[in-house]
Amino acid sequence: MIQSIMEFFRNLPAKQCSECGKSMEEQHECYGNKCDHCLGISDL
Repeated sequence: MIQSIMEFFRNLPAKQCSECGKSMEEQHECYGNKCDHCLGISDL
């Protein structure tokens, strides 16, 4: 059975940091695989 493309994307698991394993908030323009904490990024 073929599912709709929207259903496919809704069912994907949350992206996880490759270093610490925490769930990451994905951004459409970012292909990074480490969270801000592991990258050493702090709020401006």
